Amino acid sequence: MVGAKEANLVERLESQAEHGGGGVWEYLCLVRKLKLRRSDKVLKYGLQILKDSKARSKLGGEEWTLYEQVAIAAMDCHCFSVAKDCVKSLQKKFPESLRVGRLEGMLLEATGSWEAAEKAYDRLLEDNPLDQVLLKRKASLAKSQGNTSASVEILNKYLEIFMADYDAWRELAELYVSQQMYKQAAFCYEELILCQPTVPLHHLAYAEVLYTMGGLENLQTAKKYYASTIDLTGGKNTRALFGICMCTVAINQVTKGRNKEEKDGSELQSLAAGVLVKEYKQKAPKNLAPLLTTTLKNMKLI
Repeated sequence: MVGAKEANLVERLESQAEHGGGGVWEYLCLVRKLKLRRSDKVLKYGLQILKDSKARSKLGGEEWTLYEQVAIAAMDCHCFSVAKDCVKSLQKKFPESLRVGRLEGMLLEATGSWEAAEKAYDRLLEDNPLDQVLLKRKASLAKSQGNTSASVEILNKYLEIFMADYDAWRELAELYVSQQMYKQAAFCYEELILCQPTVPLHHLAYAEVLYTMGGLENLQTAKKYYASTIDLTGGKNTRALFGICMCTVAINQVTKGRNKEEKDGSELQSLAAGVLVKEYKQKAPKNLAPLLTTTLKNMKLI
């Protein structure tokens, strides 16, 4: 996650580069370091340097890193001729490189040559069976072709080995949700929360899966995780505030208002509803705040 200081620096360097004030290389290095997806800008500024032999010569060994960065950005922007030229330059310089081999496979993917891309990855995996990037590219390739079950299978095998890969857990959770396999998705979010307990989006996603699954126990747990999302975001997550309200209504419907725990926790939903009304009065179109107030009253939340 990019901090405010780093985000400001990126914006400043981007503005500087856009207006001819220099800082192009610094911008490209920072985008790469922070793993940002600014493909159009990377393509534009990267090509400026690659086409200028004097500027390119000053990079030393970093020239080839730039070729790789521009190749990926060009694929994102569907500038496949540029991507092919970059990959060819890298192939010439590093003919036996695994890293360049990955790029070749990615280019085949980007151009829709699914079968050729899969063969390229399989060939590389024969010599590098535990390469993380290749395994994740295989999962991505299956997903791109609409083969969700294959993507799920690959990610499950991958996570048996690389259990600390948070991005893979999140991707697997989203795949399960897309297949309405909520119990499996919940497990993935539990793993994410254990690994990254202070990331509010994990708490929110877990709460929403539990709410979708329904049942008194799941609803009560969902409410707790909506509450933790609110706590981690300083009370500013509108989705979690709505989640508290919806869980309260659902629990009351299941228990018909006889649940002592919910009666004791009535202050929480009242606070959530109050914050929602305040937010809508301040930020939403004028006609929405009265509508929200009426809805919350009908739900007996205020």
